[in-house]
Amino acid sequence: MKVLLVVDPQNDFCPGGSLAVNGGDEIIPVVNELLQSDQFDLRIASKDWHPENHISFVANNPGTNLFDTVKIDGVSQVMWPTHCVQGEPGAEFHPKLRVDLLDAIIEKGTDPKIDSYSAFFDNARQRETPLRRALEAAQKHLGLQGEPIEIVVCGLALDFCVAYTARDAAQLGYSVKLVLDATRPVESDQKKVIAMLRDLQDLGVKVVESRDLLAEEGRSLERETRVERPMEP
Repeated sequence: MKVLLVVDPQNDFCPGGSLAVNGGDEIIPVVNELLQSDQFDLRIASKDWHPENHISFVANNPGTNLFDTVKIDGVSQVMWPTHCVQGEPGAEFHPKLRVDLLDAIIEKGTDPKIDSYSAFFDNARQRETPLRRALEAAQKHLGLQGEPIEIVVCGLALDFCVAYTARDAAQLGYSVKLVLDATRPVESDQKKVIAMLRDLQDLGVKVVESRDLLAEEGRSLERETRVERPMEP
């Protein structure tokens, strides 16, 4: 079963949002192309869906500063601006995203006491999101039980939620591809981004471009992108 997993393509992570990723909106046309591809059996998007009192918000942690990293109950937590609050416009998907093509939406980060970068687990890896159950249910519904699951990951932001999701997917035993031109990082230091991508590749994640995935519908003609030099801005 081949799955397209779009991580957090939300307004607050796009220009004008409270936690905007540089060029975050530029991925939407690429994501839409992928959503329209016939090669996927399942199309899922995750959504950061925080309560107002979420632990990751600097406003809820007096004495901390924006982007500080602190330990909370033994788990490292970045102090973020308030973002993706349940029911607020910033938590909604980018208006140009082809939401009508999604088969399912997975909410994460709903527990006020812990963050969830990954679409699979909270940051302590103690509790799962509904994602793995959704994959298993879809596999059964489609009559594909026993077949390997391949997950193609894209979305925002590359060096946080996308990377954590790809890592967890690989560690859960799924075949994983990360679509480099359908994601953008928070980190501006490209050497750090490249090092992070290499770490993912060491876990078995293949870094590809959308053009390779879309080259021929239904054919496995993707070539792995070699991460050797800084990405084009």
